[in-house]
Amino acid sequence: MAYFTQDYLNFFAELSENNHKDWFDENRKRYKSSVKDPFSNFVAALIDKVMAIDPTIALTPKDAIFRINRDIRFAKDKTPYKTNNSAIISRGGRKDKSTPGLYFELSHECVRVYGGVYMCERSLLHRIREEIAKDATGLHKALNNKDFKKVYGELHGEKNKVIPKEFKEIGASEPLIYNKQFYYFTEMSADNILADDLDEKIIACYRAATPVREFLLRAF
Repeated sequence: MAYFTQDYLNFFAELSENNHKDWFDENRKRYKSSVKDPFSNFVAALIDKVMAIDPTIALTPKDAIFRINRDIRFAKDKTPYKTNNSAIISRGGRKDKSTPGLYFELSHECVRVYGGVYMCERSLLHRIREEIAKDATGLHKALNNKDFKKVYGELHGEKNKVIPKEFKEIGASEPLIYNKQFYYFTEMSADNILADDLDEKIIACYRAATPVREFLLRAF
């Protein structure tokens, strides 16, 4: 079933041109009916589908959905609102940006689906590097999985210039050991938001990441 109408796309297109509180206040009822409520219903449906794959995940939409308000305290861009809706379905929900799960954004421009480890504390980074050092072959087998390659292409992430001594030997032949982030993403056109099978397309992306996600989860 389709969860969104054309006004979902129109709202964000107009918000991108009128990103200030006065406009948002004038359109707050429209935001609730065309954007907030449909997105919450959509996330609830996706949570059910993800939980059927990974029963360790137990969330409500409130646990998963990020606020539309931007954190502008330290930002040069002072526009107050995001021009998309986003959520993360993982073991920790939106308060946990490290555990691999399903993160997605729906905007008037596109659908983006992400996964992997984006924010990585030092101890977690060390454990991931240990897993790579133990089984670099297994990581590359996961990265070369045909479904992962088709949907995501490759692993992304910023790198450290210097790594602990214990990893330098393998670092000579395995550049991914230098990563301090391990994430992947794909993008679809915005017209998919109005499609009856948007949920199935996003779940297909989630399934395609299974080998890489399971490799990263070894460190948790």
